[in-house]
Amino acid sequence: MAIFTYKALGKNGNLDTGEINAVDRSEAFKALADRGLQPVKLSQQSAGDAITGKKKKITSDSNKGGASKISGRRDDQGLLKLKRAEVVLFTEELSEMLSAGLQLEPALKSMESREELGSLKDVSSEIRQYVRDGGSFSVALKKTSDSFGPLYCSLAAAGEASGALDTILERQAHYLKTLQQLQSKVTLALIYPAFLILAGIGVGIIFVTKLIPQLTDLISSTPGGKIPLGAKILIGASDFFQEWWLVMLLVIIGSALVFKAWKDADANKLTWDRAKLKIPLVGRVIESRFYVQFLETLANLVGNGLPLLRSLELARDATQNLHIRQHMNEVIEMVGDGRSFSRALIHSGIFPPLLIDMVSVGEKTGKIDKSLRRAAERYDTELNKSLARIMELIMPVVLVVMALLIGTMAYLMITAIFQTIQNLGGR
Repeated sequence: MAIFTYKALGKNGNLDTGEINAVDRSEAFKALADRGLQPVKLSQQSAGDAITGKKKKITSDSNKGGASKISGRRDDQGLLKLKRAEVVLFTEELSEMLSAGLQLEPALKSMESREELGSLKDVSSEIRQYVRDGGSFSVALKKTSDSFGPLYCSLAAAGEASGALDTILERQAHYLKTLQQLQSKVTLALIYPAFLILAGIGVGIIFVTKLIPQLTDLISSTPGGKIPLGAKILIGASDFFQEWWLVMLLVIIGSALVFKAWKDADANKLTWDRAKLKIPLVGRVIESRFYVQFLETLANLVGNGLPLLRSLELARDATQNLHIRQHMNEVIEMVGDGRSFSRALIHSGIFPPLLIDMVSVGEKTGKIDKSLRRAAERYDTELNKSLARIMELIMPVVLVVMALLIGTMAYLMITAIFQTIQNLGGR
């Protein structure tokens, strides 16, 4: 006999937890069903725990004091606002329940009844209301909170269409956690360069406002003193910045606002999305991220029995870059006309040869979903390498730039001072 720890929904919709003795996992599921419990999570204890552990009593959330419903933060449109960590938690919890065989509406009800989920109780409640009224899960996400975003909602729609919503949500939770970890790493990696930049700016301000004017007065008061060309450049730059710094600041802020308005305009989004792919290092990361997302989504959809053409349409809808979407439309059109998937990818011109070769192997063997998943794993590795490469380049680039700027100013000033001393010695 083995001891299994479980979480299960009772007939009243409350979440029960406890332990149960059974020969194997299937018997444990059957025993819970005989008790009128619908399993959410079932895990077997280790051998040591099975020998020394004591059987726990079944506890029900109904025995706990009812907590008042939390009113979540809302934006101007009345939609709930969630932090990224809350979106990750919601996705993980829901995918775990769906993977255990729970249907969507009972799973949402279970999350709504949980005490520790905070504002996610409100999210689960509203989404469950939409689903119970006959709406789709992806539409319910859009109507409940903007924090999920278009990509999340598109992937949810793909999961609903393929019957693999649990798998899609599990992968999306992994993606969001990876993105969260990446942002944390970037923030930590930029702390030291940020201090260097601030220190460099401070040193530059001291040069411009204090040292250079004093150097000018020293050279001017020296009989026959001649200001070197480098010092003249520094003095000219100092005078220019002191006189026009406010105008320059306003120009920079105005340019940033104009650029943001330009790239956010519908007429310019395609141009900006195309330009992003050509940015050194960053463009490579965007492409690799698209390959991973596209391949994983397509593998899940095709692997769950969805036709290739419909899978491509859903994968296209989950793609945010408009330039890539245009090429995806070409692929969908050619596949719809009867061409092979690999030929359509070749004709699109945005997919690398290695990816196309792996897809071609999958077509020939009849296991295209497995080929797509292997390709996704490969490009996920490439994406991690590209990100690591960028992180490693940040520090040296900042150090070199700051060293050149500060070193150049210091060299020019020291040269001017030495020349002034030589002029005094010659007198």
